Amino acid sequence: MNINEHKQQLSQLLKIDQKRQRVIEIQELMNKPDFWQDQKKAQELSQEMSDLGKIIADFDNAQSEDDIKKLNDLALFSGEYDSANAIISIYAGAGGTEAQDWAEILSNMYRKWTEKKGLKFVEIEKSEGSEAGIKSATYQITGFNAFGWLKSESGVHRLVRISPFDADKSRHTSFALVDTIPEIKKDIEIQLEDKDLEISTFRSGGAGGQNVNKVSTAVRVKHIPSGFVVSSQRERSQAQNKEIALKILKSKLLKKQLSENEKKTQDLRGEFHSPEWGSQIRSYVLMPYQLVKDHRTGYESKDPEAVLNGQLDGFMVEYLKKITNNKSQITNK
Repeated sequence: MNINEHKQQLSQLLKIDQKRQRVIEIQELMNKPDFWQDQKKAQELSQEMSDLGKIIADFDNAQSEDDIKKLNDLALFSGEYDSANAIISIYAGAGGTEAQDWAEILSNMYRKWTEKKGLKFVEIEKSEGSEAGIKSATYQITGFNAFGWLKSESGVHRLVRISPFDADKSRHTSFALVDTIPEIKKDIEIQLEDKDLEISTFRSGGAGGQNVNKVSTAVRVKHIPSGFVVSSQRERSQAQNKEIALKILKSKLLKKQLSENEKKTQDLRGEFHSPEWGSQIRSYVLMPYQLVKDHRTGYESKDPEAVLNGQLDGFMVEYLKKITNNKSQITNK
């Protein structure tokens, strides 16, 4: 298949004609005199047009096999919420300082990956470890296809290394749980009833100035039916933090719905695995040998240092290929 035939195929996969039409629609909205009255909505539409414009330009200018490969990878982002911003939460497993340090290493890994991708990484809430690391943290990652990239990271991550906290220099295994959800838009209806919510406030322990730390501006919300608990201490205002926490809660409930639907579909094929403790999705072995392996795809890297410094694209793309193939198999049955 030559490049022109590849492009014709990719035009359908990437829905290039629909994207061109959407750009025209946004341009018409931007020409209206009241476009900037709702600045947040205007900024979202401007960013959407910029993202679409980049895809169209990459498609129009594709002249080489390398360009085609990049477009093929882009075609993997076909999920309903792949283009959305992402909320990523990291939780230390059992094991005290060891696990808490590992959770912080993972946080830094995703921050570095975000910087490499040109996305934005913002801390929403963080609970510091008692001696080192973090007990848990939640971050917002904004930019085109943020969730599409990061959905590969949900699950248990296992670290094997010589402990820097052990005087005997013995080998330790640590676990941390990563949870990624799409940041939902306001037009997606997730109903929350007041009777199902427990809302409390607390003093922020993060950055933000003296006022943040002296006044109970941070907000914690518990959703009683699901047991989900979310917090935000990012903003200086209690009202703003409540809005962020409720938005994250809705995103978690949306993901729960999607996961339940996915489980029903996967059960038909007998291949659903719940990301519970001990069923790790990826192992990072620093000793006695050096290897990072994804247990879902088999993809490996013999350079853990590079991976922990944010070189994750290979793992993410292989995961997207796997789930795309799984969907194709289900469709063809």
